[in-house]
Amino acid sequence: MTNTGNKATVYFDGSCALCRAEISHYRSCSGAEAIEFKDVSSPLATPGPGLSREQAMARFHMRSADGSLVSGAAAFIAIWRLLPSWRWAAWLASLPGALPLLEIAYRMFLPVRPLLAAVVRAWVALRARRPNSPS
Repeated sequence: MTNTGNKATVYFDGSCALCRAEISHYRSCSGAEAIEFKDVSSPLATPGPGLSREQAMARFHMRSADGSLVSGAAAFIAIWRLLPSWRWAAWLASLPGALPLLEIAYRMFLPVRPLLAAVVRAWVALRARRPNSPS
C-alpha cells in the first residue's frame, strides 16, 4: 500500500507492545495528522513498493509524502521533523556525526527489542490486574 494523499506513512510492528506504545505516543503528538500509521504485523499487510512485510517487521520504516523510503534511525528523524514537539530531537540528530551514531545504537537495540517488548507487555498486564483505588 502506498501513501494516502500527502501523508507520510510509518510502518510498525503492531504485535510488539513496545512498538505500539511508541506509536501511540507519536499519534498523540501535534502534527501526527500528517502521518499515516500502518500496522504491518498482519500476514496480509502490504507495505508497498520497495518494502516487504518482512523488512517492515524487522526494522522501522517511513515513507515520506514524496514516496521516498527511509529506515532505522533515519526513519525516526524523519518522523521527528514532522512532529513539532520532537523537532529538537531532529535538530540534534542533524548535527555532524549524529546519524551514524544513532544508527549504531538502533542496530544494537534491535536484538533486545523482543525482550523489552516482553517487559512492557508484562508491565501492562500487571497494571491491568491492579485495582484502581485502594480498598
